[in-house]
Amino acid sequence: MDSDYGVPRELSEVQKKRALYQPELPPCLQGTTVRVEYGDAAIAADPAGAHVISHAFPHTYGQPLAHFLRKTANVPDATVISEHPVVRVGVVFCGRQSPGGHNVIWGLREAIKAHNPNSKLIGFLGGSDGLLAQKTLEITDEVLSSYKNQGGYDMLGRTKDQIRTTEQVNGAMASCQALKLDALVIIGGVTSNTDAAQLAETFAEAKCATKVVGVPVTLNGDLKNQFVETTVGFDTICKYYYFIRMMGRKASHVALECALQSHPNMVILGEEVAASKLTIFDITKQICDAVQARAEKDKYHGVVLIPEGLVESIPELYALLQEIHGLHGKGVSMENISSQLSPWASALFEFLPPFIRKQLLLHPESDDSAQLSQIETEKLLAQLVEDEMNRRMVLGHVCYHILAAGLNGYMATVTNLKSPANKWRCGAAPISSMMTVKRWSRGPAATQIGKPAVHMATVDLKGKAFELLRNNSTSFLIDDIYRNPGPLQFEGAGADSKPISLCVEDQDYMGRIKKLQEYLEKVKSIVKPGCSQDVLKAALSAMSSVTETLAIMTSSSTGQGTPL
Repeated sequence: MDSDYGVPRELSEVQKKRALYQPELPPCLQGTTVRVEYGDAAIAADPAGAHVISHAFPHTYGQPLAHFLRKTANVPDATVISEHPVVRVGVVFCGRQSPGGHNVIWGLREAIKAHNPNSKLIGFLGGSDGLLAQKTLEITDEVLSSYKNQGGYDMLGRTKDQIRTTEQVNGAMASCQALKLDALVIIGGVTSNTDAAQLAETFAEAKCATKVVGVPVTLNGDLKNQFVETTVGFDTICKYYYFIRMMGRKASHVALECALQSHPNMVILGEEVAASKLTIFDITKQICDAVQARAEKDKYHGVVLIPEGLVESIPELYALLQEIHGLHGKGVSMENISSQLSPWASALFEFLPPFIRKQLLLHPESDDSAQLSQIETEKLLAQLVEDEMNRRMVLGHVCYHILAAGLNGYMATVTNLKSPANKWRCGAAPISSMMTVKRWSRGPAATQIGKPAVHMATVDLKGKAFELLRNNSTSFLIDDIYRNPGPLQFEGAGADSKPISLCVEDQDYMGRIKKLQEYLEKVKSIVKPGCSQDVLKAALSAMSSVTETLAIMTSSSTGQGTPL
């Protein structure tokens, strides 16, 4: 009920102690002066889709990257903002529940009040529905008191509805104008941040004063790109290893991280199944072989992790789901779908256990994907095996810095996360630069389909995290080396632990861009009029080789050949 939102809660002794914890802020977010260094224009990672994206987002595509600097930074051309007028900022939770959402709001309010005590933070109740209906709650210290360092989206509530139609976008703009908001912060995952980019573009075109900022919060960990190392919520959900079927929808990041953290005997990743085109029977045989190998060592126990999105990675089950969803779209009732399936789909459907049949018949989500959280894939595999043999705070401050810099259509970013907080790099990147355009192979060429969007990042089967898992898979299978990291800790030995998949990957994209700029500046300082012929020749030779290599890499990524 709306009346329950923001109501102070009775906390347990453990929750009271947890609420006292004060997260550490990186130096670039401390103090009341905002220092911004603007970089080059950010472009899409996929050059082939850049034209489509720039055409769809003419006002917000190609904006510069922004880096927030610490007080001691020596950057002559940095923009320094020391005057902070009163602002009104709206915040809304979108998408699925995720740990860390309350701390984003806490950090945002703390930053707003620190820069001007008369500013206000306004929460929308019930997610995007509340945004459109202008159902609001002012976020005060009293409201926040029982939600600091507590999980979920309970303080404001949330919705899975998208802000996608013209009517919804215009409704959101009308609410922002009616409430005189200087900024709207959208907290969510890939779909919610795609919506944030569209709102920012529409607001800019309509000359609406409200700036839109996105915050990457999703337990799936699938909002990853060159600017976003990981999302709020992913670390926490990976530290709870109690369930065999892990959250994660179509991307298996949670299952991968939990496997690296807890050392189960076996983990089945959707990306690996899809890449190898494994059938349900292939997967069953793999599990059976593992059970038999352990039984030969007198080990009749084990742990297998399965991502909830596995069902859509298994070719025959995905095809069956598509046929069922097609019949749903034609208005066929759940009771009559089984009788209208094609012969092969009907045979597979009848082969499956009754509980799985019922779950597969559920109406699809708004994006036409299956209700993965309701499909008990782990029970299906367990039954098939049995028959055969007999798985936060800092970003709020970054949001205010983005607002203070007057940026629109940006996502708050924090990188170098595997280092201590005092070495984190905070900034902002245009959401449109994180977009891609879906392609489908039709004949010899790929055709661009649909609108640009922030798409989920799947597990990189060539990445270091997956390589680490594969290298240890045999040991996990045979040996009992279970590991339980436990829940997120605020103090003690486990307080500084980081996701293994974050630590093994070299994801500090922004740090490497900064390092490259330093090298280029050093070259310019050495190679200038008056330098020796040998220095000039060496520089020309090296730069020629580098630019030629980069040109080849860029052309191959766009699918264009290199002229001979």
